[in-house]
Amino acid sequence: MLSVADAERIILAAVAPLTEVEGVHLPDATGRILATAVKSQLDFPHWDNSAMDGYAVRFEDVADCAEDNPQALEVIEEIAAGQPPEKTLQSGQAARIFTGAMVPSGADTIVMQENTIREGDRVQVLKSPKALGEFVRHRGRFYQAGTPLLNPGIRLGAAEIAVLAAAQCNLIKVIRQPRVAILSTGSELVAPEQPLKPGQIVDSNQYALAAFLEQLGIEALRLGIVADEPQVLRQNIREALQWGDVVLSTGGVSVGDYDYIEGILQELGGEVLVQSVAIKPGKPLTMARFAKLRSLYFGLPGNPVSALVTAWRFVQPALLKLSGLSQGWQPQFVEAITELALPAAPSRETYIWGQVKIHEGRFYFNCAGGSFSSGNLVNLAQTNACAVIPVGSPGIAAGERLSLLLLSF
Repeated sequence: MLSVADAERIILAAVAPLTEVEGVHLPDATGRILATAVKSQLDFPHWDNSAMDGYAVRFEDVADCAEDNPQALEVIEEIAAGQPPEKTLQSGQAARIFTGAMVPSGADTIVMQENTIREGDRVQVLKSPKALGEFVRHRGRFYQAGTPLLNPGIRLGAAEIAVLAAAQCNLIKVIRQPRVAILSTGSELVAPEQPLKPGQIVDSNQYALAAFLEQLGIEALRLGIVADEPQVLRQNIREALQWGDVVLSTGGVSVGDYDYIEGILQELGGEVLVQSVAIKPGKPLTMARFAKLRSLYFGLPGNPVSALVTAWRFVQPALLKLSGLSQGWQPQFVEAITELALPAAPSRETYIWGQVKIHEGRFYFNCAGGSFSSGNLVNLAQTNACAVIPVGSPGIAAGERLSLLLLSF
């Protein structure tokens, strides 16, 4: 049985990031991973522009202004945002200008309108600017054309999409999205829309894992429920491996008479790298690599809580690394204070689910109410973090510090 740290190391070492590139249009690029560095032929700002409503002036004309020593300037034009200046400023002149508008030639400073009094075609400047160039956003100050604007390996969110739009990048090169197939194994399972007979169990795992993948920006191929029949399982797993970069299944990975997954993976040419992990919940975890198919297989526990905990702890970082993210794919841990006493398992690293909140700059954790059982799916709702209790710990008392796995959705 592997430690959690060893299992993580083995799993992540087996993951080779995808490299296939495809082009998508800007409206379809949200959430995708950038494949190549983006450069723009535009400077940012594109030209000198005003950061204030006011007057464009020559600094030397107004350097010594004060309320008892105002400087009168001739207003020669008015410049709105999006309107190019038509005149060149000479000594003793000013141009009425608005935020974002181009600064006219000859001007080098902006006087904010609050420090002026307008009188017809003249303006009285009542206060000297603090420095030459005040309130002027100079061309290329934020970005210079031809240099890297966005680096590869980042996820494109709202801010990055805004940058790409401003740079007039309409076709974006991104990494191909991972293909992930999901199947639930177990002859006792029925779909949510089917009548439930005595002894049967509703399959929640397939829906949970599909939602888990969707929250990561990955579309899943749901293959449904597969009965505990070796030939049927083998055929479904073979087809899933041929289609997907990753296959996720639940159930069939323990040591019972109907747990066939590990043997089938080996029959199909898989190299089983993980067989069980010293984690609670989630001990029966199988992970295999198929070198020829370039596919990975995760056999997760059948109990719904165990399936999700192992998905959060091991599958999520593996999928994020596979997607081509250059950083940020590792599990995210923070130090927190527990508000309730937490139990431990003597020989396994224990994960207790619940909610984290921030108060006065500190993380506080409150475990979910009710029974902590790998089969109790009910109190898993609203979970956004898991407390981590180390192997050999006697438990953690209320008010003590602990390590917390953040569940980033």
